[in-house]
Amino acid sequence: MLIKKYEGSLTPFGVYPGARSLEELMKNGIIVIDKSSGPTSNRIDNWVKEILNIKKASHGGTLDPRVSGVLIIALENATKIMPILLSSKKEYVGVINLHEEVKRKDIEKVFDEFVGKVKQIPPKKSAVARRERTREVYYLELLEVDGRNILFKIGTEAGFYVRRFADDVGKKLKIGSHLQELRRTKSGKFTENQAITLQKLIDSVGSEEKLREVILPMELAVEDIPNVVVSDNSVNNICNGSPVYIQAIVKFSDNIRNGDWVSILTLKGELVAIGKANMYSQEIYEKKKGLAIKTDRVLMKKDTYPS
Repeated sequence: MLIKKYEGSLTPFGVYPGARSLEELMKNGIIVIDKSSGPTSNRIDNWVKEILNIKKASHGGTLDPRVSGVLIIALENATKIMPILLSSKKEYVGVINLHEEVKRKDIEKVFDEFVGKVKQIPPKKSAVARRERTREVYYLELLEVDGRNILFKIGTEAGFYVRRFADDVGKKLKIGSHLQELRRTKSGKFTENQAITLQKLIDSVGSEEKLREVILPMELAVEDIPNVVVSDNSVNNICNGSPVYIQAIVKFSDNIRNGDWVSILTLKGELVAIGKANMYSQEIYEKKKGLAIKTDRVLMKKDTYPS
């Protein structure tokens, strides 16, 4: 974090995210669900709404019915951070079935071709236009080869089709292949070790202590993106849609790039809004005036920090 000015929260307004009432937590929280194979992601949303008796819940990053693993569910007001959840990096572990046996070294050679920028055409059943697009594969590991089945782990940019990747591996090996099994092990900063089953969520209802264990503050979901911390007296202007000017910033991440998603936080760590950077970190540090962040979605209620 770079310091723009030294300032603390000297007002009684707002509340630290971890100190919210249960009611407020349920309106501004997320749940990391371990989705089982079978139901659709939309069905999981509906079950969460029924279990918690809330009106809104939405998932970040759809999992096919047959795919299991980490599914982040945003509750009520927290659904506004969906652009962040949808764009977060993903990790999967899966099994590809080759239509003929192949030497391990040949598989490893093909895998090397899929690390970095990869061009894909979305599958016919996808919800997006079937035009070639580029997504990044950050890492790809061949974990085990058992006959015609290969176990792999892959870390990708959002929007990468692992099922298409499995088909393309077979094409490059000139033998054909298909995805046998897939599990998402990580979404953004959240791993499968943090995920809970729907049954655990059901068992938590009626106990504030247990619900606080499974419902997390929405602020945790934006920890992986750059942030700016603003002074108390500028919060309400932002809640009314104002952009973030340099004069309002107390401290900020040193890795902000023009056009990046940025979280806008209070001195108590509350998420005020998310927006798009209008400057790089160095510009924010060096300049005394100017528009730093264009506010996109406001999450804090107006007058939480009165003008």
